[in-house]
Amino acid sequence: MILDLTVPGGMGGEETMRGLLAIDPEVRAIVASGYAHSPVMAEHRAHGFQAVVHKPFEMEILAEALRQTVGARAAS
Repeated sequence: MILDLTVPGGMGGEETMRGLLAIDPEVRAIVASGYAHSPVMAEHRAHGFQAVVHKPFEMEILAEALRQTVGARAAS
């Protein structure tokens, strides 16, 4: 899944990921944001994400992030 880090008025990607990991520690996700300097974006693996995409992103960048995420699932 792809989670946006910041959702105005809603639950953002970091909080969502914590909840998902509590339910399923094997969950795989990509964090997306336009805020490149966020600690979550800088250290995405420490927050449970397999990949990161900075908005705006191109399809090739998203495709690579998806390969990293799916590949992480297949390798485990």
